[in-house]
Amino acid sequence: MSVITFWGSGKEQVGKTLSLVAIATNMAIEHNKKMLIISASYNNDTLKNCYWNESTTKKIPLFAQSNSISLDNGIEGLSKIIQSNKITPELITDYTKVVFKNRLEVLLGFEENTLISKEEVAKTYAEIVKLANRYYDYVFVDLDNEIISIGVEDILKNSDLIIAMTSQRLTSIEKLKEKMKQLPTHKMLILIGKYNKKSKYSIKNLTRYLGERKEILAIPYSTLYFEAAEEGMVPDLFLKLRRINEQTDGNAFFIDQVKRVSAEIIEKLQANKMI
Repeated sequence: MSVITFWGSGKEQVGKTLSLVAIATNMAIEHNKKMLIISASYNNDTLKNCYWNESTTKKIPLFAQSNSISLDNGIEGLSKIIQSNKITPELITDYTKVVFKNRLEVLLGFEENTLISKEEVAKTYAEIVKLANRYYDYVFVDLDNEIISIGVEDILKNSDLIIAMTSQRLTSIEKLKEKMKQLPTHKMLILIGKYNKKSKYSIKNLTRYLGERKEILAIPYSTLYFEAAEEGMVPDLFLKLRRINEQTDGNAFFIDQVKRVSAEIIEKLQANKMI
């Protein structure tokens, strides 16, 4: 059981949530594991829009979906149970939204106007991550920098793997380079979000610049994926993309890189358990 936290070094939009969703969705389809995505954020509609379009009901042919829990009240209900000291790992699943039955669930974050204090929000997220790690095979955390520092530090400390996100902007790369000094290198992978292979800040050049021995990872920008993430169609898209076998297909590079990152995550987790 492992916690995989996606974290950015600043407030810049680096494609963190969309990268996490792509990787978690791919892994849920390809591996028979029980997974949870936790949105440790305030009012982040990006994650919700990836999986559910409120005006329509989607049906996934390979796995069954469940819509029994409200999208908006999961984290609030869990917060009350945590405060009463009655929370158990198994109870978390009663407050999640199901994407793929027995494979992938989502726990959406607090609304921006929540009445709960920032300190309690940070404490709630940190506690849920720890508890979820005892029930799910993989817990993916979308860690927002708006969460107060004590909460960020606690979640990073209890993560088995930190996916350090950057864009291809020089300022973002420099911030990441500075932040890397504070992170344990043995449990960190660097990931470029919304990657453009035509940029001079390519995978190879950034690997060299950051002094990494192994090529860093990237999730390419894909118009098809971006549109699906706006329409609640990400599960449908990945079920279709898994059948791509022609490298000439415009989406082949995108799905190849998603699979590469997924494989690297599993390999890194396994290697760390042997240390």
